[in-house]
Amino acid sequence: MSEKNGSERRLTTRGAATRRRIVAAAADLATKRGVGETSLDDVMEASGASKSQLYHYFADKDALLREAAALQAERVLAAHGPLLDALDSLAAMRVWRDAVLALNRRTGCPLGALVYQLPPSARRARTTVEDGLEAWRGMIEDGLARMQSRGELAPDAAPADIAFAVLSAVQGGLLLSRSAKSDRPLELAFDMALAHVAAQVRRPADRSLAETPRSR
Repeated sequence: MSEKNGSERRLTTRGAATRRRIVAAAADLATKRGVGETSLDDVMEASGASKSQLYHYFADKDALLREAAALQAERVLAAHGPLLDALDSLAAMRVWRDAVLALNRRTGCPLGALVYQLPPSARRARTTVEDGLEAWRGMIEDGLARMQSRGELAPDAAPADIAFAVLSAVQGGLLLSRSAKSDRPLELAFDMALAHVAAQVRRPADRSLAETPRSR
């Protein structure tokens, strides 16, 4: 390998690291302060990047917000993914509920808040957030489908609709908890969502009846 090619590769690696640092700084600041209170100057100061570097990678603030939204979606799905992958019972949903409350105390929801903070002009960033929320909803639906396949959820229950209801309750609780600076709204909203799921869980007697062959 020539010295020139090696130098270009090192520059590319360094450039990628700088870009990631800028995106992470924008995502963290937007979470802590809000999108409206986060300027490009703030991002440059937090990331240690120069103005020329920032504009080399991002045409404008909207382009940066899109990448920040993608990072937030990645973080949320990484945090919730292992728990939702194990979601196959009401007991597992309660474990997820406790984990969400613990996460909220530490970081809040870095994704849902962006829905209300992004300006109308940031269409691509909004689409990225919506895609992240849909992926999150899909993971909940998959867990509910597993509950149904193992006989815990009633056969006439609709996992897709329940997943929408659960995520709507969770997102509303997260938003109100952020405003109230208290876990209580999230706790109440999540418990209401769990009660909705529990109402569609088959009782042991119902399962036994369904599993017992009818006499001819």
